[in-house]
Amino acid sequence: MKRYIILLLCCMGYQLYAQTVDVTQFGAMPNSFADATASVQKAIETAKGKPNTVLNFPKGRYDFWPDSAVETYYYISNSSSEVEFPLKKQRVGLYLKDLENLTLEGNGSVFVFHGKMITWVIDGSENIRIQNLSVNYERPGMSEMTLQEMTPTSVTARVHPDSKFAIINGQLEWYGEKWITKNHHAVLVRPAAGTLFYSNWDVFAKSRAEQIAPGTVKFTGNFSGFKAQPGDVLTVRDRYRDYVGAFNNRSKNISLQNINMYSMHGLGIVSQFCENLNYDNVAVAPEPGSGRVIASSADGMHFSGCKGQITLNNCRYNGMHDDPVNVHGIHLKVSEIVSPNTLKLKFMHHQTYGFNAFIPGDTVAYVHSAALQIFAQGIVKTAKLISEREMLVAFEKPFPATLKVGDALENVTWTPSVKITNCRFEGTISRGTLITTRRKVLIENNVYYRTGMHAILIENDAMGWYESGPVTDVTIRNNQFIECGFNSAPNNYAIKINPENSEFVKNYYVHRNITIENNVFKLYDYPLLSAKSTNGLKFNHNRIEKSSFMPVGKLRAAFNFLGCTNVQLIGNQFGTEKPEILLKEMVKADIKSDIK
Repeated sequence: MKRYIILLLCCMGYQLYAQTVDVTQFGAMPNSFADATASVQKAIETAKGKPNTVLNFPKGRYDFWPDSAVETYYYISNSSSEVEFPLKKQRVGLYLKDLENLTLEGNGSVFVFHGKMITWVIDGSENIRIQNLSVNYERPGMSEMTLQEMTPTSVTARVHPDSKFAIINGQLEWYGEKWITKNHHAVLVRPAAGTLFYSNWDVFAKSRAEQIAPGTVKFTGNFSGFKAQPGDVLTVRDRYRDYVGAFNNRSKNISLQNINMYSMHGLGIVSQFCENLNYDNVAVAPEPGSGRVIASSADGMHFSGCKGQITLNNCRYNGMHDDPVNVHGIHLKVSEIVSPNTLKLKFMHHQTYGFNAFIPGDTVAYVHSAALQIFAQGIVKTAKLISEREMLVAFEKPFPATLKVGDALENVTWTPSVKITNCRFEGTISRGTLITTRRKVLIENNVYYRTGMHAILIENDAMGWYESGPVTDVTIRNNQFIECGFNSAPNNYAIKINPENSEFVKNYYVHRNITIENNVFKLYDYPLLSAKSTNGLKFNHNRIEKSSFMPVGKLRAAFNFLGCTNVQLIGNQFGTEKPEILLKEMVKADIKSDIK
């Protein structure tokens, strides 16, 4: 009886201290078009130290301006270099720092951001849920114009109303709220076909611009080499990734549900060293009816150095200048052997640096860079940044004598399991899904529609992007791959397994245990699957259909295997045209196939 009473009191106490905070109590009013930033931040602060808080936004439009926003300093993976964005200073609309058990309830609201801002930052927090809202920018960082008429000497285009511009001394300048586009990067979108192609702004920059009607500009110059057609949309942005759409950092148990990201500056939703992320019904796509074609200046969702479980379910991706989903770790290069158990490590890629890639207690893999060969593991004793580019890391035990300067280290502790289900990938110039993690991966019941490059790319490198690591358990099943890869021709494989090892070690394979089964591939060309340095690759019971989407290229192999073993091709349906299989650095015993 006493235990029952205590339990009842605890439950009553929890309810007593649970709170719902309405942002209107702090002055944030829907549909007022006033700056809600400071008022919302005051409401967020009331959640600190409380056991459970619902931050409630009555349905409507809320505007966020950088003037009164929290100013932060973050080094964010895959964003910008010291040259591109030397001072890592960002304004944040919703700053969720050191919080627990918070639900941000949007009730179908639209959050509109002004200038350059990160929409939200979740940092050092746990059990955070954001739901039922849409994110947009008053002036998106992407400028868009629809091409109407073209001749070898002129182009006439209709500029989207959201894309502010001025014509100064005959030159068109794209501008926003306290920013201007300086380093132009252009992508051509063909809305009728759902395809994106690389383009350039140089020919427009060298031409003379004249506004011939409201929102209509005629460019006069040498357009003889410009490839486009009427109805195409030229989308232009600054190539420097000085901001991200949203940022999750060193946090645990983050849920996003029923979220629309209509527009994002720079990289998309970035999660860095976070644990357990669950995204359900999150759309990275332009607002329906807006007439816009691009939602993100780069990736849709980016996961760097995360752990636990990443789950993406019922998500949609359409309108990106880079990859909808990228999941990876980070290789740091050994720049100096300080002592038998201490190393100086260096961030190598120009856009990734400046944060603690290791903390005490983390398990690391020692990797020979050229071969991507893991030869030992260690446990971090101490780790500290000694500059933006370098870390000094000491280990519990001396590392192997075979380790040398130029080798790399991967943080094994911070590697996630990944589940991607019931999602749709389209409207991207590059890949659909990039994934490199040693833990269990399931990609099931998704549609990959006309992704510009490979629908799925599995890499791992310690020489270029330095995105780690090996995969050991990947299942790709019951998906549809429709007419993907046209920007990668002639190597336009729907799926590519391509570790960037320049050296092969006998009987060592970078990747293992990849199963591709019961999928439908609709191909307009010959290439289907390419794999390198993989042990245990099954491509079974898939159906391959032919398409006339684009002209077929010259005859070449559907399957391209380099240095693989235990490859299995069984029970696939190809119709009347049998595929070719190309093997390199392999023997017949390495592959089992019923394809004659």
